[in-house]
Amino acid sequence: MPYIPEPPHSHGTIPKVGVLLLNLGTPAAPTGAALRPYLKEFLSDPRVIEIPRLAWWPILNLIILNTRPNKSAKKYAQIWTEEGSPLLVHTQRQTKMLQGYLGERTRTPLVVDFAMRYGAPSVASVIDKLKAQGCDRILAIPLYPQYAASSTASAMDAVFAALEKSRNMPALRSIKHYHDDPGYIAALAQNVNDYWMQNGRPDKLVMSFHGVPRFSLDKGDPYHCECQKTGRLLAEQLGLKPEQFLLTFQSRFGRAEWLKPYTQATLEVLGKQGTPRVDVICPGFVADCLETLEEIAMECRAAFISSGGKTFNYIPCLNEHPDWIRALADIALANLQGWLSDDPAQLKQAADLSRTRALSLGAKK
Repeated sequence: MPYIPEPPHSHGTIPKVGVLLLNLGTPAAPTGAALRPYLKEFLSDPRVIEIPRLAWWPILNLIILNTRPNKSAKKYAQIWTEEGSPLLVHTQRQTKMLQGYLGERTRTPLVVDFAMRYGAPSVASVIDKLKAQGCDRILAIPLYPQYAASSTASAMDAVFAALEKSRNMPALRSIKHYHDDPGYIAALAQNVNDYWMQNGRPDKLVMSFHGVPRFSLDKGDPYHCECQKTGRLLAEQLGLKPEQFLLTFQSRFGRAEWLKPYTQATLEVLGKQGTPRVDVICPGFVADCLETLEEIAMECRAAFISSGGKTFNYIPCLNEHPDWIRALADIALANLQGWLSDDPAQLKQAADLSRTRALSLGAKK
C-alpha cells in the first residue's frame, strides 16, 4: 500500500490536538446530478446495506441510481437554503462554536474541524488537514448520540481507512455514544421547554428516531436500547407521564421490517383518533436535515392532518442551542483527559527542548 507523504515537520513546534466532528453528509446541490454520486457512496456502504454485494450491485446501479436521485433532489430542493444544505450549515456553525467553547476552557492548542462520512468534506481530506496543522492527537466525535453500526461504526470505518494510509499515524481516540449523557439530555429538555414556553404544550409528544432494520437489533446492535433510554430520560426530565409521549422510528428504506412503531403510521393513527395537537422532536439528530425538515415537518405533518389531526408542530433539532454546544464541549473535554495542559510555558519548554535535542543529532530544522 502506498503511504501518503507526511506534511513538513519543524522540530520545536508545539503539537496540537485535533477534535474531529463526524456527520452523515449531504449532496453538493439539490439536483439529480449531485444526488447520484452521493447516493452511490452512501448505499454502497456495507454497514448501511447488509446485502451480499453480488445481489445488491445490480439493484443499486441499474434501478435505484436511475430512479431515486431525481426524486430525492426534489425533496432536497424543498429544504435547501441560500447558505446551502441545512445539515452542512448547522455542522459548520456547531464546529465554530465548539472551537470557541473549548478555547475558553483549555490553553492547549486545539483545532476543531468536521468531516462528512459521505460527500464533502471527506474524512480523509480533513484528517490530512488536521495533520498539516500540526495535530498529532485526534479525538473523533461522531455526531450520533445513539450508537449504531450503520452510523457511528461506519464513520469510524472511514477514520480508520484514512489513517491506514498514514506513515506517521496520529494518536486516536473516539467516542462511541452519549445517548444518556446528562448534558445532552438536559439540552434536549431545554430545547423542548423553550419551544413550549413560546407555543404551549401538545396533547402528545412524539420522539422520532432514525430507523434501522429489525435484524440489526436481533444481531446485537445496541441502537434500539439506546434510543429507548434517551426517550425515557428525556421524558423524565420533561416531567411527562407515559401516556403523554410516544417513541417511534422513521426513514424506513426497502421492504424489510424495521424498528417499530413507525413514525408516520403512528401519526396517522393519532390523527384518526382526533388528537388535537401533536409535537414531534427528533432526539437522535443534533442538526436539522432532510429527514427532519422534509420527512417529519412536511410529509408526516401532511399525514397527520389528512388523517384527521388538528395541529402538528415540529420542534427543531438542537442545532446551535447553547446548552447543546456546552454539553458537546463537556463530552469532548472528558475524553481529552491526559492530552490537555493549562501551562503554555511548559508546552513551549518541552518543544524547545525537543528542537535542541533534534538539532544536536543532526536534524536540519
